[in-house]
Amino acid sequence: MQKRKLGNSNLEVSALGLGCMGMSFGYGPAADKQEMISLIRSAVERGVTFFDTAEVYGPFTNEELVGEALAPLREQVVIATKFGFNLDSNEVQGSPQLNSRPEHVDVEFAPDDLREN
Repeated sequence: MQKRKLGNSNLEVSALGLGCMGMSFGYGPAADKQEMISLIRSAVERGVTFFDTAEVYGPFTNEELVGEALAPLREQVVIATKFGFNLDSNEVQGSPQLNSRPEHVDVEFAPDDLREN
């Protein structure tokens, strides 16, 4: 699998990533959770190291799925997530309002350097 560096960082990911939205949101009923965990882990076995999700997919259920699937492989992969949605706006299926104010962003699991800024 070819690799790519993201931006000016040393963060390197597979040239092919896996967008996970459709596994639990957006294209009909959610797929079987265990089958999706197997699919995500199979992608890692094949060299995929870049996974995409968002808090708005579900909401939260897709991030939870991706997190559970990749927990034992966390040091081998990069997870991109989109955040800053006002999920209390009752518009998740349409266009949710944005809310990227610092007090709204949960950094509980963020790296220490992100929490300090």
